Amino acid sequence: MDRPIRHKVYVTRKIPEPGPSILKNRFQLKMNPRADVLRRENLIQNVRGAYAVMCMLGDKIDSSVMDSAGPNLKVISCYSVGYDHVDICEAVKRKIIVTNTPNVLANTTADLTFSLILTAARNLVNADRHVRGGNWKFGWTPDLFLGYDVHGSTLGIIGLGEIGTLVAKRARGFDMKVIYHSKTRKRDLESELDITYVSLEELLQRSDFVSIHVSSNKDSFHMIDKSKINLMKKTAFIINTSRGKVINERDLIRALKNNIIAGAGLDVYENEPISRSNQLTQLPQTVLLPHIGSATFMTRSKMAEVAANNIVNFFYQRGIVYKIN
Repeated sequence: MDRPIRHKVYVTRKIPEPGPSILKNRFQLKMNPRADVLRRENLIQNVRGAYAVMCMLGDKIDSSVMDSAGPNLKVISCYSVGYDHVDICEAVKRKIIVTNTPNVLANTTADLTFSLILTAARNLVNADRHVRGGNWKFGWTPDLFLGYDVHGSTLGIIGLGEIGTLVAKRARGFDMKVIYHSKTRKRDLESELDITYVSLEELLQRSDFVSIHVSSNKDSFHMIDKSKINLMKKTAFIINTSRGKVINERDLIRALKNNIIAGAGLDVYENEPISRSNQLTQLPQTVLLPHIGSATFMTRSKMAEVAANNIVNFFYQRGIVYKIN
């Protein structure tokens, strides 16, 4: 075991093992014992004097938080792949390293993406409610909860990064025709996965399922709006496990209400947690999950290990693998 460095490390929310043990053995660890988001004033107070902060999506790490931590703050370790909750420009200005946890949750999120495709297509949530509510009266009937086939259909993937690629691989098992649109064309993967690059407009026009896998930035904000949704088939579904702000929710709600598309399977939203008054929650064509793309015991544990080791590797000069800036 390395000799401990008595620097303060603050973890904004409770994380699973082995993350806490990795940090506790080497640093002065202070961790929020709860899993929910800290009040802003508590976050600012608790980071004081920290040399490293481990944060989650939903924890806004901006100049005020960095000011409170003080000049000793050297590392901001994101317990996530996404890092749009951190002011990267401010971190660069202060020479603070920001890290994340890629290559850990991709397969798990790809699994969930396919779960949403299947659940939305086959109307499983409403069928489950039908049974639980005691409304199943007549046994098998030919028109009960009709859905759409997944096998042999066309899947359009927006963003062929790691997760998008893994979704494409899963689609092969369902004999789906896969088309994709990405910021950079991936010619090496096209023959390997038997996928075809198309424009965004063509993808929306041809796809039975549109699965979104892009990062959150100014280019992707409201990428899917009224004009884009109107290009889609009336029998098509939107699936989003990336970032909520990629879709203009108001336009999506309008499209669902007017049967412009068949449905949506969402794990992320413009504002999280989604409000009970959000009309998405009242539409029968939606499958709505509480941002659980990476929520398996194994993956969340691995994320904690990677996020903790990003801090350890910096202070023990081992070289950080997952550095953003």
